[in-house]
Amino acid sequence: MRPERANFTERARREGRSEQELAIEAVRDAQDRAELKVDDVLAELMDSDAEILDYLK
Repeated sequence: MRPERANFTERARREGRSEQELAIEAVRDAQDRAELKVDDVLAELMDSDAEILDYLK
């Protein structure tokens, strides 16, 4: 068994949850983190677009 899988299995046993529940939670957490990064990038792009438009006026 790969070390990551062993840790996942141990955590599931320790928390009384299934590996599937933990995997779903991990995927959702990763999606949330990715969405936050995308939101940050979009906000920066909007700010820079506004600065460019102000400059061009």
